[in-house]
Amino acid sequence: MLNTCTVQLFADGAWHDVASVRLHGPANEGWRANTYSGYAVEWAFEHTRATDAHALCAAWPVGLEPMQLAHWPVFLIDMLPQGFGRQELLQRIGQPATADLVADWPLLLAGAGNPIGHLRIKEAAEWLNAHTGATRGFTNDEVAQRGEGFSEYLAAHGLFVAGSSGVQGEWPKLLLTRADDGLLYLDHTLPDERAVEHLIVKFGRGTDPQLASILRHEAPYMAIAQQLGLRVHAPLTLSQRALFIPRFDRQVQAGRVTRLAQESIATLTGMPGFDAVPSHDQVCMALMRHCTHPQDEVLEYIKRDVANLALGNKDNHARNTAIQRDFEGHIALTPLFDFAPMYLHPDGIARRIRWEGNDGGQPDWRRVLDRVCELAKQVKKARRKSGPDLVQREPLVQGLKAMVPTLERIAADGKSMGLEPELLEYLRPGILARAQELAGLS
Repeated sequence: MLNTCTVQLFADGAWHDVASVRLHGPANEGWRANTYSGYAVEWAFEHTRATDAHALCAAWPVGLEPMQLAHWPVFLIDMLPQGFGRQELLQRIGQPATADLVADWPLLLAGAGNPIGHLRIKEAAEWLNAHTGATRGFTNDEVAQRGEGFSEYLAAHGLFVAGSSGVQGEWPKLLLTRADDGLLYLDHTLPDERAVEHLIVKFGRGTDPQLASILRHEAPYMAIAQQLGLRVHAPLTLSQRALFIPRFDRQVQAGRVTRLAQESIATLTGMPGFDAVPSHDQVCMALMRHCTHPQDEVLEYIKRDVANLALGNKDNHARNTAIQRDFEGHIALTPLFDFAPMYLHPDGIARRIRWEGNDGGQPDWRRVLDRVCELAKQVKKARRKSGPDLVQREPLVQGLKAMVPTLERIAADGKSMGLEPELLEYLRPGILARAQELAGLS
């Protein structure tokens, strides 16, 4: 088996070999294996010191300096299929569906040929091209119903195939692209010149009524998030037991597709694996260090935490938030995604990312603001820069207080916003408590 993979990056309408990652530990150690990574010399000279979309991640600028780690680079782990997609692909490549670390490397070499973002593994793309069958389009209804023709087509491709299931998570998901004929195709089977719209389609899972309620509420939750002033890309559409989610890592203009860089906050903070999570404090410091407008991004990040607490979205792990980097140097949080009433999950999901020393599930927001302003001073001092701090307290206060009227409106009239009565009744006390907390900020 190969012990080196080639990382490709999509820019200016083409894929480029921009880096390689070599295992210095046994492949069967999975993502825990020692690695040596380096940018290609030509790419390094052409884009020296870039941290925007020309780089593999914001924290590793383009250059000749290699990266040696006791584990995989975290951007590589971001491309490793997980959840439902992992199980299906493992069977496709002849591995047990329950295989753990020992299967990570072969899974990467087969399953990272078309992930979210603008990176891919060259060897996985070659594997995918060798295993792609006939191209066939389907209507929205055929996809939503998972009709016989669509189901048979997926089965012929190995069910949730590598190139169109590159989304981590436990829910069955497909990457589908609407073509110029109005039909939906598996994303990896459609040439870019035919693409009109890129979608993630998330399917209902099993018969548990709690899981069904989570899926039903994801579209109204996104609409509510927009009313709360959060960064939202586009409305979601639920059709039967299929949720159609417009992708924001793709832009289509005049028949040309641009792929935008996307990296999780696990990558941004250098957290490997899937169990380790950064604190909110660590994330805010990373946003200050790398984002174009730290004030805006820290406010957006704190507002999302308020919304998660108010609306019961406990599943705030390190891959449910990401940053986006374009080719003009702009780095910011992506639009919101995976925002749903995850407190309903039958497995009893706990809140993952917390504020250091200030988070028993109900943070003191005054202390949160004190802390992020303190972190801003630390970042400024480390950079030895003069001028104002990267983050000012007053805009944070005003931004959070602006959420209060909408929170009160949700508590009073959430039913008209799409919240089912039982869910609203459960959430109302927490929503009003968050509103009261924010109203008292100064």
